[in-house]
Amino acid sequence: MAADVVAELTGARLAFGDRVLWDHLDLTVRAGEFVAVLGPNGTGKTSLLKVLLGQMALTAGNVTVAQQPVRAGSERIGYVPQHRSVERGLSMRGQDLVALGYDGHRWGLVSLRPGDRAAKDAAVQRALNQVNGVHLAGVPVGVMSGGELQRIRIAQALASDPVLLLCDEPLLNLDPANARLVSALIDQRRREADTAVLFVTHEVNPVLPYVDRVLYLVDGRFRVGAVEEVMTSATLSELYRADIQVVKVGGRYVVVGQEDHSGHASGHEHD
Repeated sequence: MAADVVAELTGARLAFGDRVLWDHLDLTVRAGEFVAVLGPNGTGKTSLLKVLLGQMALTAGNVTVAQQPVRAGSERIGYVPQHRSVERGLSMRGQDLVALGYDGHRWGLVSLRPGDRAAKDAAVQRALNQVNGVHLAGVPVGVMSGGELQRIRIAQALASDPVLLLCDEPLLNLDPANARLVSALIDQRRREADTAVLFVTHEVNPVLPYVDRVLYLVDGRFRVGAVEEVMTSATLSELYRADIQVVKVGGRYVVVGQEDHSGHASGHEHD
């Protein structure tokens, strides 16, 4: 049904001069669907999120969110950035960072009426509850651990009650325990609110239990499908145009023969 289509790209092309990141991309993401976006650096994964955020225009084709043309600052979209540390002396509290997700899309200084302020406070509290982060409300973000800070960033993305959650490598630089925690919190949101999730990652294994489909991008080529359809030796060899072996060990995917970003062959768990 069209009513449950949250994001849609049709005939989408993104190119910078002669360099084509992807072309003829058709992707429909439905309510409650968890789509992992995989592939090496420089293949347009983050650029895809920027297109959906209205920060970058397609070279050709169409894109909509909630059946409407994309626009920058839409409250219908939540965005979780890569994990990165902040200055230790930063005094902004957790609840202040979350609040930016409620009204940070507005331009200039915002003067809230009493009723508006109550609505904002309620939205911040609701978002903190959804990530089990109420205890972090008054904690300065400069002293938070990586896992705590990423939990607050997820709450920030949820403050406007989005229909689409875009996650740009949110597990980067997190230890395995916090990577599992962040993945589970994002999955919890999509199950409870039927929010669609587009999750850019180098590491498919932590989100494997939650993923419905995979979009795999390599050098202008792509494949969309269920994990077991895309994560195969035949499919990845075709995408990389090289001999790639995919082995599933203990429920985890190991990719052998994939080149790293320096052009050297590697063998590792998929990342």
